[in-house]
This record gives sequence, C-alpha cells and structure tokens, in this order.
Amino acid sequence: MSARILVVDDILANRRLMQAKLEAKYYTVLLAENGAEAIEITRQEEPEIILLDVMMPGMDGYEVCRRLKDDPQTAHIPVVMLTALNETSDRVRGLEAGADDFLTKPVDDFALMARLGALNRYNAVAHELRKREASGAHAGSLSEEETKVLEQGSNILLVDSNPSTARMILEPLESAGHRLLTLDGKGSQQDRKKSKLDIVLLNASHQTFDPLRLCAHFRSSETTRALSIIVIANECDRELAAQALEIGANDIIQAPIAPEELLARIATQTRRNRYVEILRQRVDRGLELSVIDQLTGLYNRRYMTNQMALWMKRASSGGEPLSVVAADIDHFKLVNDKYGHEAGDRVLQQFAERIQRHVRPKDIVCRPGGEEFLIILPETSAEFAWKAAERIRRAIDAEPFELDTEGAVTLNVTVSAGVATYNGEDDTIGEMLKRADNALYHAKNAGRNRVTNIAA
Repeated sequence: MSARILVVDDILANRRLMQAKLEAKYYTVLLAENGAEAIEITRQEEPEIILLDVMMPGMDGYEVCRRLKDDPQTAHIPVVMLTALNETSDRVRGLEAGADDFLTKPVDDFALMARLGALNRYNAVAHELRKREASGAHAGSLSEEETKVLEQGSNILLVDSNPSTARMILEPLESAGHRLLTLDGKGSQQDRKKSKLDIVLLNASHQTFDPLRLCAHFRSSETTRALSIIVIANECDRELAAQALEIGANDIIQAPIAPEELLARIATQTRRNRYVEILRQRVDRGLELSVIDQLTGLYNRRYMTNQMALWMKRASSGGEPLSVVAADIDHFKLVNDKYGHEAGDRVLQQFAERIQRHVRPKDIVCRPGGEEFLIILPETSAEFAWKAAERIRRAIDAEPFELDTEGAVTLNVTVSAGVATYNGEDDTIGEMLKRADNALYHAKNAGRNRVTNIAA
C-alpha cells in the first residue's frame, strides 16, 4: 500500500537517503528541511505520514509535532520521530508531544517499512471513516466531550505466560488507573471483567505459545480485529517483532520495559483506537439519521421507498404476494390544537410503539410524515394484510394514550387504515401507494376507526 510521506530533516544527505529508500518501495515523498517548512507543507499537501527528525536547529521535532497535533487540520496525521538519541526519556518526550512512533538512527530498513505498513493500515480505516462521516475542513475533528473519552483509562488484555514479567507489566499500568485482564499461556481468562477492550499487550519473548500465531488470530477474528495490539520484545527478538508488525500489530515496545514509555505508548494507542471508534459511531449515526424518523424511531419515507422497490422486485420474480397498509391517526389535528404539539408528539411515539408490538419481525413500519404511517408486509396476501391491519386497529383502540409524563391526562385514539396489494410487474410504487391511500380515505369517509381494502 503506497502513501505520501513527508520527510523532515535539516541535513540534505539524510533527506535524500530516506527519499531513495521510500521511493524504492513506491512511496511518494515530500521533503522539508526545517520545522516551519514542515508545518506549511503539511497544511498544504496533507501527507499520510510524517517522518520527523528530532534534532533540528530553531524549532526542534518535539515542537513541530506538538504544533501539528494541536491543529485540527493536521492532528490526525501520524508522526514518526527519527533520532540518534536512545534514552527512554527522549522517546517518552516525543510520545507525549503526540508522536505516533519512534525510530532510532541509523534507521533499520526492515523496521521502518514494517512501521509504515502498520500506520498505512490505520490510515486506510481512519481516512475512509472521516470521508464518510462528513465533508469540509472539520471532518474528523472531535468535540470537547469526545476528546475526554480519548484520555480515559484503558481496558487492556495482557498476554504473558511468564508470571514474573507479567507482574512487572501489571503494576505500573494498574497504578496509572488502567483496567487489566490477563490470560495464561493457553488462553484461559483469569479476570472476567466486562469492560470493552482497547488494547492487547502481547509479550512475544520467551513464551510457551506462538506469539505470531496469536497476533494473527487477534487480527483475523471479527471480535478482536479492531483492537490495538502492542507487542513487547527483547532486542534479540527484533525480527520477530518486525514480523508481528507485518501481521498486524500496531506498536512495538522493547524489553526491558521502561514504565514511562509503556504508559506513553498505551496512551497513544488508546487515543488512536478510540478516535477510530468515535468516527465509526458518527458514521453509524449518520446512516441511521438518513433512514430513521427521529421522533418515533420508525423508518422514514426514503427507506420506505427503497424497501418497496426491493420487495416489489422480489414479488415480481418469485410470485410471493406483497401488501402495504396505509394508516392515519383519526382527528390528529385536534390533538395538537387542544393539547399542544408536545402531547401530539407523545401520541405519535406511543402509536409507533403499539404498531411495532403487533407486527411480525419481517414487516417494515414507516412514518412517511405527520400522522401518516405505512406498513410494508412482505409475502402477505390482501386477506392476511387486512387481518394484520385490523389487529393493529384494535390495539390502538384498546386503551387510552398518555398525553403527559405522569399519565394524568389521557386520550382515546383511533386509526383508519387502507390495504393495497401488489398487482404484478406493471405495478409501480406510486400506483400501489395511491391505492392504499384511496382505501384509507374510504375508511375515513365510512366513519373512521376501521380498515378497508376498497379503493374508493
């Protein structure tokens, strides 16, 4: 998977060398020689990944990273810091500035490409969700409440068959307020908490199980595919760690573990994981808003039309009957005029609930607008559709509706309904709805609180 990568380094030879390595793997490379230029290019070109040198004159890499992460336009772009410094405090400082990863110079080519592969996988998901979620400059930006979610303690599954190293890992995490689940080497759960997991922390060195196979299992399983996987590995297991990144791990921590770096990397992966989850939820809400009536929770006119087209096509090809019921609350305008629109809304909500309690799971209940409702009855003849509509009519008429939250004010409500059945491949959605409406008006003219399939 290719990507546009910005390389930021004040030394020309370093920029050219990294450019050659990346272009050999078919990446598109942008170059910047200082922090100010890097920020400007990032805002204009929006690269997918930034490789950022730490030690630069003027504005160092830490400050560049901090500014990029503070800007809503560029905050989502992963930053990998490159440095000759090898102290834990330097790595932690970079991670706290918002860096997504850290590589030590001279950069190992295999490790570099594995890290870029992991970030590309993350970018592919996040970019698609941002694109679906909204358009415009603020797509993907988080509200204050959503930002707080990113900073909350993590739910972590620790997989380590060595009790002594497991304890060393558990203690700093629990002290920092994270919630831990543990597994033994065979995978039996020791602590059965119900919290939704954020991270799998997998120790890959000196284990009684195959860590790469387990990593692959987490990535291939539907229930664990979205989790962030952090692999812990000794220096002698660098190739194993790189393979883990290839398989789908999100990050690597070198043992022996420095607690400060562990906590910083946990925080980084948690923020990234929850950011994607927030975007997924936004997309889901957006899809729901496009087909759901927000007052009643029923499907709206758009969804109704799509489903009618689908079931009419199936009825045409398979010969199964299709019917619809058009229902209208009797004298609903008087409810709004006498009791107010809030009471009217409560009637609509309770009306929708009663319909849903008296239809089959495959029936599709819609509110195209106002006090009008339509029920799509797949594989249902006119006779059985009339019986279904009559069952609903009796349920509506059976007990009063509550007009206030305390139930002190109630009102008897009735419904009139009309039934129409699919007439074959020459029939259309408009004609079928017109027949249902005509039958409904016939019921109204005949005295209301009744069902008819006679198109007057």
